[in-house]
Amino acid sequence: MRGTRDLLWPVYLPTVLLAFGQGVMVPVLPLFLREHGASYTVTGLAIAATWVGTLAADVPVGTLLTRIGYRRAFLAGSLIYAAATVGVAFAGKVPAVLIALRLATGVGIALWGLSRHAYLATVVPVEQRGRAIAVFGGINRLGWFLGPALGGWLGTLLGLRWAIVVTAVVAVVAFVIAAVAFEPAARPVVTTRPAPLAAISDVLRSRWSVLVSAGTAQLFGQMLRQTRQVAIPLYGADALGLSAAAIGQIVSFSALVDMALFWPAGWVMDRWGRKAAAVPSFLLLGLGMALVPLSSSYTELLLVGLLIGLANGLGSGTMMTLGADLAPLGRTGEFLGLWRLIGDGGQALAPLAVGIAADALGIAVTAGLCSGLGLLAAGMLVVFVPETRHAQQPAHASAGSPSQRH
Repeated sequence: MRGTRDLLWPVYLPTVLLAFGQGVMVPVLPLFLREHGASYTVTGLAIAATWVGTLAADVPVGTLLTRIGYRRAFLAGSLIYAAATVGVAFAGKVPAVLIALRLATGVGIALWGLSRHAYLATVVPVEQRGRAIAVFGGINRLGWFLGPALGGWLGTLLGLRWAIVVTAVVAVVAFVIAAVAFEPAARPVVTTRPAPLAAISDVLRSRWSVLVSAGTAQLFGQMLRQTRQVAIPLYGADALGLSAAAIGQIVSFSALVDMALFWPAGWVMDRWGRKAAAVPSFLLLGLGMALVPLSSSYTELLLVGLLIGLANGLGSGTMMTLGADLAPLGRTGEFLGLWRLIGDGGQALAPLAVGIAADALGIAVTAGLCSGLGLLAAGMLVVFVPETRHAQQPAHASAGSPSQRH
């Protein structure tokens, strides 16, 4: 790899298309399910099923990467996502079928997400890794930012069902681009292929300490990132009485600031270290969440939202880069499967935790309590996690270990 330019076609362009497709589904899917008679419970289960499918697939997909390779995993994930999404559009009203299709969607997301992460960890030099992965995180944010707005427009223009079909078509386009641009040889080549459980056991045995320390920091950090998506809208509506339009403006402006910082975040990681970006990011996120219940107007909540967007943008790609740095040579897929399981678990747990706490304590108190996650995440990184910027993998694996072909 000469630099991030080489990742444009095989990684970045398919990524922004797939992120855009996922963003389209945010406003369209709930309305589509309700339009076809699904209850609130079924709608919630169908939306949550994607997270469940991704969580369930993270570790198995990590063990499969050494067998099928990054390219095949990415292409398979794109096709599974496209097929399952088309299925949702024409599944009718059978809840079990809808939920099964959404579980399959989650599996597709795990396949393409983990394969791209492992690919970046393998082909990008350590000294450029922060920028490459920060750009990856930034274009993900771009797709998620554009998708919901255009999804609502497509739903109005074409109908909700056909807006969902457009999402599947976008995934097929990403598949075609990656099929042409992704190097056929971009896969791990192994001299021995241990059983999947043996490979996972080997990673747990050799990397248990960093999975506990860095993994806990990631868990708290990902929970904090997800709570902001829940706490700000709920506080704006319930405590300040803001309209949906006003809350949408706050979220959108926050996202704009967030997206603008992915390149500086990568530069900081490569210049001064991963923790130089991650620790301030989590501390500022915690500060922003602490200020949410102190906001008394639209303007004040908007300023807090901008601070939170700045904080999250500063941390663009930090946890993915840290995971890539910590992954052992020859066991990248297995380690990143466990690493992403921890992060995805934090994102899945956070909305449920916020909902339960808000019912019991109120949204203002809950938002204030969530700020503590920033201190916990930053503290774990400072005290227990070594700086990984200078980590260099040996050029060749030891005898009997998997090696990587770029």
